[in-house]
Amino acid sequence: MEIPRRYTKADQLEHLNYLNKVKLEFYKKFNAVSNTKKGSKDFDQITVIGTGAYAVVYLVRDTATLSYYAMKVVEKKMVVDKNHVKNLILEKKITEAINFPFLLSLHCAFKDNVYLYFVLPYISGGEMFHYLQKFGKFSEELSKFYASQIVLALEYLHHCQVIHRDIKPENILIDSTGYLKLCDFGFCKVVTKKTWSLCGTPEYIAPEIINSMGYSFSVDWWAVGILIYEMVVGNPPFFSTDPKTLYDKVLSCHYKFPDNVRAECRSIVKAFLQLEPSKRLGMTKDGAFQVKSHEWFNDLDWVSVFNMRMEPPFKPQCGQMGDTGNFPDLNSVILRKSSKCLYKEEFEEF
Repeated sequence: MEIPRRYTKADQLEHLNYLNKVKLEFYKKFNAVSNTKKGSKDFDQITVIGTGAYAVVYLVRDTATLSYYAMKVVEKKMVVDKNHVKNLILEKKITEAINFPFLLSLHCAFKDNVYLYFVLPYISGGEMFHYLQKFGKFSEELSKFYASQIVLALEYLHHCQVIHRDIKPENILIDSTGYLKLCDFGFCKVVTKKTWSLCGTPEYIAPEIINSMGYSFSVDWWAVGILIYEMVVGNPPFFSTDPKTLYDKVLSCHYKFPDNVRAECRSIVKAFLQLEPSKRLGMTKDGAFQVKSHEWFNDLDWVSVFNMRMEPPFKPQCGQMGDTGNFPDLNSVILRKSSKCLYKEEFEEF
């Protein structure tokens, strides 16, 4: 068996030079005024492949190129009612600006009188959540492969001063190649110091968010620890149907591993799930290099993963272009129409 090449500080320095370049590209796009000539009439709606708090996701086909995309449709009124206008505009700007192998970037966005539209690449493998439900849990090999891509994606986002704040299996898509895409940037925020917003998925929320402390990138590294545990064990380390009980469990940071989880895996989860943010893996002066250097990743070739040269341990079964076999069957949703442009001022910058 070939021994993987160890990741060195020289490798990290080269990667940081790359991150510095793509950060400049990120902010150039982030600060630019987007201009698309596309509209809803340019896409045929095939079927509904997802629903959320205030969004419906359709599989669509470009009428000109016949390429398939996922189109997220958000009703303006619901965004205004929830006071999420700034969040949604920021989500668009971030999704437009990102350009990284393991992040889902925007193809185009537009609006009509009633809705806002995000058109994104269609990832036919479906959500990681689907496979956790199907298989119960993942092998450590597969968990490590997925975790490495999330680490690289977060390293890129954090280098661009962006916190994701909603890492979870439902927001991770598995491509037909076997590699993943982190998606849904609705809770993302650009930070230079700290933020205090209470947001995220309860099972993945870090202690500093619960305690209403100012926080930054530490909350994403906490979520990586939760994700690794859930992938390897089959459920998150902290769970309760009662939010207060759940948060008490998070703040106590008391959890157990099944006997079959190896010591190296236990070690990295413990390093991520530190109550003190400054002591958390990824938050020391070495940052992501400390994560990549952890013993759990000793048999992983980071350069091969980044360049997508490593053979994935698992590839989803995907049919022909436009196949939806890895998504649930959902009822169709008919979009409303209006002769009046609703909330024109609120979404002028969209």
